[in-house]
Amino acid sequence: MDLLFLSAGMIILAYLMGSIPTGYLMGRLMKGIDIREYGSGRTGGTNALRTLGAVGAAVTAVGDVGKSAAAVALAKGLGLPPLVVALVALAAVLGHNYSIFLRFRGGAGVAPTVGALLVMHVWMGLGLVAVAVTLVVITKYASVGSLTLVNLTPLVMAALALAGELPWAYLIFGLTIAVLITWSHRPNIARLRAGSERKLGKGGRKIAADNE
Repeated sequence: MDLLFLSAGMIILAYLMGSIPTGYLMGRLMKGIDIREYGSGRTGGTNALRTLGAVGAAVTAVGDVGKSAAAVALAKGLGLPPLVVALVALAAVLGHNYSIFLRFRGGAGVAPTVGALLVMHVWMGLGLVAVAVTLVVITKYASVGSLTLVNLTPLVMAALALAGELPWAYLIFGLTIAVLITWSHRPNIARLRAGSERKLGKGGRKIAADNE
């Protein structure tokens, strides 16, 4: 029973930690704006880069990676079972995407996914990030790197689990975020197909103009 309450409490805490809207806070602090009114309307690092510049994007990315990494590290430090650790990681990503502090709006979930992966298995996380960054550099499309990262995740997790390097329960996180983040990137996928996806380096405009 104690484990049940501890697990439930940790999952709730992870959601609240994930809900901390780093990009939104940086927008208010740096420019006095609501970042959700610009670019993609999301609070993540890519929209922060377009809207706030490199410094704002860097702080946003570190904050978004760090909040999920901290949640997963705490769950592991408490000795919670791998299944609970996976649910904690998922709760942190859901908090980021559907923040209770922003009326259940937020980002696309990529940065907190990276944070969780780095704590689950650091080399897995670094390898997936390296692949994603390489694709972004080549294509200039952040969405291409993001979609590749999340869809490779369950495959890499399965391979590591087969090798005995990762708990099978972590696949719950990998499979769910692949579906969740691909779903959240539906507009990006449509623009990629149409050849109208925004490349990195283009400034953030008001949503009404950006989504024409």
